[in-house]
Amino acid sequence: MRKLIFGMNVTLDGYIAAPGDDIAWGGPPSEELFQWWLDGERANGLSLYGRKLWETMSSYWPTGDQRPDATRAEVEFARNWRDTPKVVFSTTVGEVDWNTRLVTGDAVAEITRLKAEDGAPMSIGGARLAGAAMRAGLIDEYALATYPVLVGGGTPFFTALDSWVNLTLVETRTFPGGVVLTRYETRR
Repeated sequence: MRKLIFGMNVTLDGYIAAPGDDIAWGGPPSEELFQWWLDGERANGLSLYGRKLWETMSSYWPTGDQRPDATRAEVEFARNWRDTPKVVFSTTVGEVDWNTRLVTGDAVAEITRLKAEDGAPMSIGGARLAGAAMRAGLIDEYALATYPVLVGGGTPFFTALDSWVNLTLVETRTFPGGVVLTRYETRR
C-alpha cells in the first residue's frame, strides 16, 4: 500500500494562499527549505494535483531548469517534476502533458485505488483535492512549512472534518527566516 503525503508552505494562521489566491506571502524559500522539498519530491513515485495547483506548477516547472538564474536545486526540481508521473483531477482542464494523466471522475475513488497499489509514496496538492482526501481518511502524513506571517484569510491548509484525526509528530526542523517544518503521521 502506498503512503499519501500532503505537504505545503503555510502561514502561521493556517493558510496556503491569502485572499485572491495570493501565494507571495512567503517569498522564495531558503535554499535549505527548497532542498528539503526537492528531496521529498525525489522520494515520491506519483504526484496528485488539483486544478489550481496544476496550473501553477505547469506554468513554471516544465522550463524552470532553462531559466538563466535557476539554482542547481531548481534545475533538479524541474527535471524531477517533468519525469515524475502525475495525475491531475479536474473537470475543466482540457489536456495535460509532462508525464501526466487527467482524471475527471471520482477523485476519492481514484486516490483510494492508487493507494492500494504497491509503490513509492504519493504526494497530494491543492486545497480542495487534499481536503477531499482528508475527509475520506486517506492522508497518511502532513508536512507543514510554517512561515512567520499572518494573512488573516484565504485558502486554508486544513479542511473541515467530520471527526478528529489523531496525529503523531515525526519531525520538526527550523529553516532560515524563521520557517518551522513540522511533519505528522496519521495514527491509525
